[in-house]
Amino acid sequence: MKVLVPVKRVIDYNVKVRVKADQSGVDLANVKMSMNPFDEIAVEEAVRLKEKGKVTEVVAVSIGPQQASETLRTALAMGADRGLLVKADGPVEPLAVAKILKAIVDAEKPDLVIAGKQAIDDDSNQVGQMLAALLGWGQGTFAHSLELDGASAKIAREIDGGLQTVTVKLPAVMTTDLRLNQPRYASLPNIMKAKKKPIAEKTPADYGVDTAPRLKVLKVSEPPRRGAGVKVASVAELLDRLKDAGVMP
Repeated sequence: MKVLVPVKRVIDYNVKVRVKADQSGVDLANVKMSMNPFDEIAVEEAVRLKEKGKVTEVVAVSIGPQQASETLRTALAMGADRGLLVKADGPVEPLAVAKILKAIVDAEKPDLVIAGKQAIDDDSNQVGQMLAALLGWGQGTFAHSLELDGASAKIAREIDGGLQTVTVKLPAVMTTDLRLNQPRYASLPNIMKAKKKPIAEKTPADYGVDTAPRLKVLKVSEPPRRGAGVKVASVAELLDRLKDAGVMP
């Protein structure tokens, strides 16, 4: 069984995001970048399946600039077998990403695609669902747990009311949620081994996909600053202030 795992290079989740002065986008100059946290969970799940003997090969794919090869090396150090970089210097919208991944799936013939449920830079939460629709495959999104059983997969999904368990026939697409697993830290020996693992390079044109943006970003702005708090001497004063502010009747 082969598993395909898309990974994205994003601003590290520990970094405070800064908006450009002209509000045209997010400032990426001299900012630490890393793998999207949900994609780390996806790589970890694929590697665990390989360690259990249920998967024979894990292929990591990234769509982005040349620097995204560093993200692929991280996936290889975690246990992926090989990487594929689709070089695209500008922003690639979710539909174009899904179309590129669909072409890669057609070429690689994986039995399962495990993707992060969303990227923390745009929070679109669209690629996994779009990919499943383009492929005509079953899907299990927001996965809390995964069990492979022959030609099917049992996926427990996180929903508002708790957990929903679905069974999908393979091949299928799955997107990961936070509680699926705890990603491992790549050891130094594995980081060194990852440098020797192959990373193929392609372009969107190789897959016949046009990545020209369909959406125009008008403005990017920071949320309004939160106002300073006010200390009160008693509960009665607190209630009076809440009533004056219209929070309480």
